[in-house]
Amino acid sequence: MQVNKTAKILQDIIYLNNIKIYSMDLFEKLKSQNSDLGKYQKVGQGYYIFPILEGEIDPIMKFRGKDVLTWSVNNYLGLANHPEVREADAEAAKEWGMAYPMGARMMTGQTKYHVDLEQQLADFVEKERGYLLNYGYQGIVSIIDALVNRNDVIVYDSDSHACILDGVRLHLGKRFVFPHNNIENLEKQLGRAKRLAEKQNGGILVITEGVFGMEGDLGNLPEIIKLKEKYNFRILVDDAHGFGTMGRTGAGTGEHFGVQDEIDLYFATFAKSMAGIGAFISGEKDIIDYLQYNMRSQIFAKSLPMPMVIGAFKRFELLKTKPELKENLWKVVKALQEGLKENGFNIGVTESPVTPVFLKGNVAQGTNVIKDLRENYGIFCSLVVYPVVPKGTIMLRLIPTAAHTLEHVKRTIDAFSKIKIQLANGEYDADEVTL
Repeated sequence: MQVNKTAKILQDIIYLNNIKIYSMDLFEKLKSQNSDLGKYQKVGQGYYIFPILEGEIDPIMKFRGKDVLTWSVNNYLGLANHPEVREADAEAAKEWGMAYPMGARMMTGQTKYHVDLEQQLADFVEKERGYLLNYGYQGIVSIIDALVNRNDVIVYDSDSHACILDGVRLHLGKRFVFPHNNIENLEKQLGRAKRLAEKQNGGILVITEGVFGMEGDLGNLPEIIKLKEKYNFRILVDDAHGFGTMGRTGAGTGEHFGVQDEIDLYFATFAKSMAGIGAFISGEKDIIDYLQYNMRSQIFAKSLPMPMVIGAFKRFELLKTKPELKENLWKVVKALQEGLKENGFNIGVTESPVTPVFLKGNVAQGTNVIKDLRENYGIFCSLVVYPVVPKGTIMLRLIPTAAHTLEHVKRTIDAFSKIKIQLANGEYDADEVTL
């Protein structure tokens, strides 16, 4: 009787006033909403968003049929179009094809080349063992997922890359975030984490980056590491933008600060300095052994194809044996960043090749600046707007490489100086984004 009464009440609610209530169609819901960037799709796609750069990877590429001086490609050491790299890639593809090895590492995707490369990388960054990953993004997600269980606590920097955030979201336990590089707040969060971890017999994982890829500043590794003994945590450093660019030999931000041996897990990707595909994680042998058997993105996904492994050997060889590549990179970086500052530009607190230029304006003004740079000055750089930066701020993000020249730097600073005046004079004012 009670069941029937409850059913009648529910029926009356559903058919209230003779109006039947339906659930919303999933696709209709998605069509009615979009992300902050997605709302500009109709006017911006193909130009401001998802632009198509053509030609060989070089400082001068083509955009919509015009030559543009490009500052938007993660090719720090200029290896993407290096003749030795191109030859190694072509020969490896000819010899092995793109399929071999076929399967995940654990099943049929293991080769002596994968094992040799990952150990060479580990030796270079002064770690006991390394493990080669098929992609950086899914690799770091899986690393975080494998390292912690619901009793463990994660503490991470608020400016961490999306791949770290996605890994943290998989965590079934507690997580605390500290404001970017705020060591005082980090210690507060570590205090909370320690009390909780002790209560539930868990451990603490701190995650930060070596070089933060949007604004170019460095993770405060020395100060973070000073807290390890007091709070008994392990640290994972994502050094995607630091590997190959930072430190005396290019071994990364830990080497730059002299704290490489205190980094428990060092992660880097091939997508920046090595101009390729893939990544690696390195650290204590027993922990890398554990990750090898527990990273779902590697256990259940195809191994890195042989041409990419052989190509990575050549890129890694050049990174180690051609110090002039990093020297050329930093010559360009210093000329660009010092020139911008001398001309009154705000480039934030970057300490790496990543070069942000901050201007005041709204999204529509920012797109007009970008359009003018591309169409009238032949300069292609990336536009970053809210919600990545605060409202009222335009960020132009430049990625210098060893392939750029000082003439490229001069041309860019001259153009930026002109657009800064035009922006101040209201020449880019607009209420809506247009093309």
